[in-house]
Amino acid sequence: MDDITSQLLVNKSNAVVTISLNRAPANSYYLDYLKLLSGAIRKASQDKEVKVILLNSTSEKFFCAGADIKIFSTNTSEQNADMVLAAKEVSREITSSDKIVVAAIRGHVLGGGLEMIMACDIRLASEGNYLIGLPEVKLGLMPGNGGTPRLIDLIGVSRAMELLVTGNSISPDKAYQYGLFNHIYTKDAFNKEVNTYVNNLAQGAGKAMSAIKKYVQNHKGLSAEASLQLETEAVNFLYDTADAKEGFLAFVEKRKPQFN
Repeated sequence: MDDITSQLLVNKSNAVVTISLNRAPANSYYLDYLKLLSGAIRKASQDKEVKVILLNSTSEKFFCAGADIKIFSTNTSEQNADMVLAAKEVSREITSSDKIVVAAIRGHVLGGGLEMIMACDIRLASEGNYLIGLPEVKLGLMPGNGGTPRLIDLIGVSRAMELLVTGNSISPDKAYQYGLFNHIYTKDAFNKEVNTYVNNLAQGAGKAMSAIKKYVQNHKGLSAEASLQLETEAVNFLYDTADAKEGFLAFVEKRKPQFN
């Protein structure tokens, strides 16, 4: 197994941290790789200068094919259970981060790889002939890293049920039509469009974006009254922030706000 530190590339540019999966050929993960990824996301989340975390792949063919089946098939049940817990921890780091986490996809994203990007806040995709799916049922299994409820939330019960029980994959265009991808770009424009998107996002009001993310993560299952109360508490906190003061001042002065 090659040097694990070279399998994940991290770059910070202004308020954006880019974390690139770099384990050829398919960015398939194993226990230590998942721990490395969790740590990178956690470190970026703790950086006060950062507003956006971008997850992408150095490969044009694969974003992530999920667990390394060669390793998974030779592991003990206990070792595989540890891997599943580590994969869940990656998703937890994404969802609990107060940064906006964006996934940029231009290659196959399957199984645990799809579960990973579904935990992200926004998914940007390239056109192409690659596959998107959860094939676990074809191995006699089902998604176990949050893929089942997240797929239902993102594309609805009927479509999710079909993908889950057949294990069949869909195209990028179909994933966009289903609402799994937020935007889809041409291959030639993909890198430029992703860069523009995340940098524009990183110029936004960080505390407000964080509060919105927290609300979206926590409102489900609440009564209408409790949901409104949660929203009220979140916005009341924002009124006295420097970002809100700058936003109002910029509006009055008819200029673009300069958020910290």
